[in-house]
Amino acid sequence: MQRTELRILFVTPECAPLVKTGGLGDVAGSLPAALSKLSLDVRILLPAYRDVLRSVGGARELARYATSAAFPACRLLDGGRVNGVPLLLLDCPSLFDRDGGPYQDAAGTDWPDNARRFGLLSRVAADVAHDGLERGANGKHAADNWLPDVVHCNDWQTGLVPAYLHFAPGTQSRTVLTVHNLAFQGIFPPATVGELGLPAGGFSQGGLEYYGNLSFLKAGLQYADAITTVSPTYAAEIQVEPLGMGMHGLLAERSDALTGILNGIDTHTWNPESDARIPHRFSEHDLSGKQANKRSLQRVMGLSEDAGVPLLASVSRLTLQKGIDLILDVADELLKLPAQLVVLGSGDGALQLRLEELAQRHPGRVGVHVGFNEDLAHLIEAGADMFLMPSRFEPCGMNQMFSQRYGTVPIVHATGGLADSVTDCTGETLAAGTATGIVFSPCTSRDMLRAVQRAQQLYGAPAAWRAIQAAGMRRDFSWTASAQRYADIYRRLAESRAPSA
Repeated sequence: MQRTELRILFVTPECAPLVKTGGLGDVAGSLPAALSKLSLDVRILLPAYRDVLRSVGGARELARYATSAAFPACRLLDGGRVNGVPLLLLDCPSLFDRDGGPYQDAAGTDWPDNARRFGLLSRVAADVAHDGLERGANGKHAADNWLPDVVHCNDWQTGLVPAYLHFAPGTQSRTVLTVHNLAFQGIFPPATVGELGLPAGGFSQGGLEYYGNLSFLKAGLQYADAITTVSPTYAAEIQVEPLGMGMHGLLAERSDALTGILNGIDTHTWNPESDARIPHRFSEHDLSGKQANKRSLQRVMGLSEDAGVPLLASVSRLTLQKGIDLILDVADELLKLPAQLVVLGSGDGALQLRLEELAQRHPGRVGVHVGFNEDLAHLIEAGADMFLMPSRFEPCGMNQMFSQRYGTVPIVHATGGLADSVTDCTGETLAAGTATGIVFSPCTSRDMLRAVQRAQQLYGAPAAWRAIQAAGMRRDFSWTASAQRYADIYRRLAESRAPSA
């Protein structure tokens, strides 16, 4: 019988809830599950980090791989299921069984062997595309061997998969590379090419070479059959400078293969009507719980319990990319509007110090929590009135979607996924019932301040403010539509294979 169900190998360096450092972890935790609901046979391939192995418990061996090039021997394990999707684990203790994060040690320094670690992840993914999933120690395959039709790669850590398949032809699998953030490019010395078993002839401007070094990301952009990124606006932005970050020429050249697909969010986890992490549930039709959450948030963060003062919030990495410095530059003026401010995040030490000093200058008006706390993140979304996202660039962003779900009006810079997911409040959009936030440009502290002032004026007009909240809470940010677009790309690629496939 001819098989009709497409097989997708989803290769990722992180996957929520097992391991997550940012948006990629959220996507890997949600998109494969949404694809499975579209009758696709999806399997996730993830490194067997120490904490991941502890989380999944016993895992059955599927295949063994001998030492080759710079790679130690490793195994492929059946890790059960994550979010309902079959999980494959790449087990290599010398590369993945260690303390710290997936990319850095506990001190925040990149692991010195990251090229080997993620080169191996790419190599094994390519081997599965060539030879299938189940292989015993004798090298023989099971009769019902699983061969992927498409290998879906994510960010630089999997960028060598298309390159390995390009330089060792024979597979019928096609490749998709999703760029979650072009700023991270996986750049290593030229000697790495030979160490990872890639041909010296491939180290050229039209291949693996990037300003004299090897770039995992460039390799993927060069050789993937299709390229996607996480919002339509970001897809356009990365084809020119400055957001092209040196890759704009290649991306513009491959524009026919590039598609921007807005990320979704987990609408079950982020649902104000059922969220177990917040003290008071609420809905579009009854926002009394939101006011109660505001009081709870004010108490938790040491703010004055004042229902009438707008409460602004930010949950973010403390970096210049996220525009935290823009908030700080006009914070004193923001607070005089009047307003309260809550910030949750960690990152740049200088920005963290400035935030802590701001809180000390304005007790009862500013609350800062350094680090990350999932319960507090949910309470902030549920209790804040406005959410600040003045990112200088933002491939997609998720907090602006969470905010709209929770009736917290986002104030965002018009870039990337922020521009694609927030509808600016104008006379026309407010009348049409489509306004969901405040969008500003250019990205300066003064323009952000003016945007907050606009929001404050609307906050003082209860009917208009309620209309903006309601429009945002009605938005569908589930993965359903986006997953369908990925499925369409997979099918197109599968149909492009040789007739013998």
